[in-house]
Amino acid sequence: MTNTSTMDTEGSVAQCLRIVEAGADLVRLTAQGEREAANLATIKQGLLDSGCTVPLVADIHFNPKAADEAALHVEKVRINPGNYVDPVKTFTTFEYSDEEYAGELTKIRDRFVPFLRLCKEKGTALRIGVNHGSLSDRIMSRYGDTPAGMVESCLEFLRLCVEESFSDVVISIKASNTLVMVQTVRLLVDRMNREGMAFPLHLGVTEAGDGEDGRVKSTIGIGTLLLDGIGDTIRVSLSEDPEAEIPVAKRLVELVNKRTALAGDTLSPSSVVVKPHVGFDPFSYNRRKTVTVGPFGGGQVPTVLLDSHFRVTTPLSADRKPDFLIRHEGIQGSGIPSLVDLADYDGQTDTYPMGPLADMEALLATKASMIFVKWNGLLDQQFGLLPQNEELPLVILLDVSTLQAARAAFHQLMNIGCHYPVVLCTQANYLSLDDARIGVSLDLGPLLLDGFGDGVLLSAPQTAAYMPTMDEAAALLFSVLQATRLRISKTEYISCPGCGRTLFNLQQTIARIKAQTGHLKGLKIGIMGCIVNGPGEMADADYGYVGAGRGKVSLYKGQQCIERNIPEADAVDKLIELIKANGDWQ
Repeated sequence: MTNTSTMDTEGSVAQCLRIVEAGADLVRLTAQGEREAANLATIKQGLLDSGCTVPLVADIHFNPKAADEAALHVEKVRINPGNYVDPVKTFTTFEYSDEEYAGELTKIRDRFVPFLRLCKEKGTALRIGVNHGSLSDRIMSRYGDTPAGMVESCLEFLRLCVEESFSDVVISIKASNTLVMVQTVRLLVDRMNREGMAFPLHLGVTEAGDGEDGRVKSTIGIGTLLLDGIGDTIRVSLSEDPEAEIPVAKRLVELVNKRTALAGDTLSPSSVVVKPHVGFDPFSYNRRKTVTVGPFGGGQVPTVLLDSHFRVTTPLSADRKPDFLIRHEGIQGSGIPSLVDLADYDGQTDTYPMGPLADMEALLATKASMIFVKWNGLLDQQFGLLPQNEELPLVILLDVSTLQAARAAFHQLMNIGCHYPVVLCTQANYLSLDDARIGVSLDLGPLLLDGFGDGVLLSAPQTAAYMPTMDEAAALLFSVLQATRLRISKTEYISCPGCGRTLFNLQQTIARIKAQTGHLKGLKIGIMGCIVNGPGEMADADYGYVGAGRGKVSLYKGQQCIERNIPEADAVDKLIELIKANGDWQ
């Protein structure tokens, strides 16, 4: 999606060309009003004059007339059910009788059906794009801030499409919270199946941020669903230049396809079939119950384990130091080739044996307070070696290189009532750090979102083309855990990627805010270019910095606007003052 003004024809055409050159198949531009929507025709012609035939999508909020105009000029129009007919969100709770609620739906029908007929006449496709941050007050009043409300917001419009026999529809249903996003899309697919609908789905994690956080969050949300077999188009939303999104999206699809190809191999571990555990619900989060073994399991935050082969180049942050380190020199006289060591790097901490499940008796004989057994998770003779005595100091290390096999392993454990903690193990065998961010997130994220895993382990194969440093590897695992809301180790930024509505330099502003607030562990700060999703996403943030107009910013505490229309030059300092005034500054 472009972030130029849609009235800047030359700038928009140039940016569209850069996005297409990076590999995009579609380009979306915002259209705030009828004037911007009409200028899409000029931009379209400019692209055609440059030999570019990329389909264009108009992004519409608050203005049905702009949607009507855009439908005349571009291949697809995106509307937001939260603000297409419903008034601007006020976060006010209303009480609707059934008759009153039906009356509101009639208003939607009266405005939306003529638009559908116009799209049908012009051959224009439609995207119904629900955002967690812009659900209407009407939906919030009846369903609350829930996946069910997001799904119903979408279905109200889809049912009208079905009634009108309009099938050129794509759906997106996004959130900045990866868990909410995945659960909501799964629920939408289930509801569509029940109602006989089969519309394609566009996937994305909105307001994912920039840098490592943006890549990790996007990979976990989008990748989990793609590996579920859900999704037809994707967008990685980064608070960076738009063309920077495309290589991340393309690499994510490549790695998903590799994993899917492996899963389709009849000789692969995913060929194992297991009965799903009756208590598992893909539409809600319930963490697998485990016994406590030292710092593992029992509802504790997941532990972080790293391979000692990673290079140590700089001192690690005290808040982001791995809990355990795998060393390879072995325990003297034990015959056990490797161990897991508390990662204080002083050589004085306790050590624990680690080996294959077949060597469990030898491991237990070491009398260590914790032992780590490696299990491949298959229904074979090793499965019968898992002990039923839950008083043993046992932690299971499970290879998660094939998602389906790893999921099957957890369902096996739950079906037999085995509650030992499990550490999810994967390798950093990639070509670059960005590659590792995508691949490692793709291996660990889906299982963590399903409630599986009491720790994460990243090993460093000696044959890897690229070897992250110890601090890079640690930061990556902590980012994965933060993106899945399981272990908070730093400030969290919920920042939009920017679009033609953004009236300040988003990237520079994010950098300034991060520089001054990066030490506020656990605090969530929203940085939004405009009010479309800004106040709504404040529901998931402690503080918000939201564009209010050209050079003007409004500050929020949660969803409450505290100060409006602050000059941009003063806004970051005012944000710091607000955080301090509420006692959240360290």
